[in-house]
Amino acid sequence: MERSKAMMMAMAAVGLALVLMVPQADATRYIVGGGGIGWTTNVNYTVWARGKHFYNGDWLYFVYDRNQMNVLEVNKTDYESCNADHPLHNWTTGAGRDVVPLNVTRHYYFISGKGFCYGGMKLAVRVENPPPPPKAAPLNEKSGSSPSSIVYRGQLVLPAAFAIAALWDTFVRIW
Repeated sequence: MERSKAMMMAMAAVGLALVLMVPQADATRYIVGGGGIGWTTNVNYTVWARGKHFYNGDWLYFVYDRNQMNVLEVNKTDYESCNADHPLHNWTTGAGRDVVPLNVTRHYYFISGKGFCYGGMKLAVRVENPPPPPKAAPLNEKSGSSPSSIVYRGQLVLPAAFAIAALWDTFVRIW
């Protein structure tokens, strides 16, 4: 019984070490229009979206007056003509705080129905895959770097030290 408990602790420590070594990828939550404006009329959302990169896994957060406006996902033709008759998806939840996951790499088109689209309440975003992580710089043989020093520069040292310490503690308790 004591031995199986110790092995479970060792496996948990190794699992934690592996999780800590995995690089973190963060999604971004964009408040549409910015924090002070939100989803409202007389805002040029094309200008707001310009320069932003929307990646697969990001979120759009629409904040608006729930009694007057809504959030509809439409196709490109309906976006251009402000036609809210046949939305692809109605993201309106009734609270005026709607979150749209951008989980497919494609163009998304959003409008507000009830005539507000004509006042500028429309947004088009292109979602792309995240860029690959940067490649490591090549090892410069003249700098005196040895292959063993590369390990100390990465994310491997601290999780590996914890894993080794946990395993050592487990084996000491067993014997």
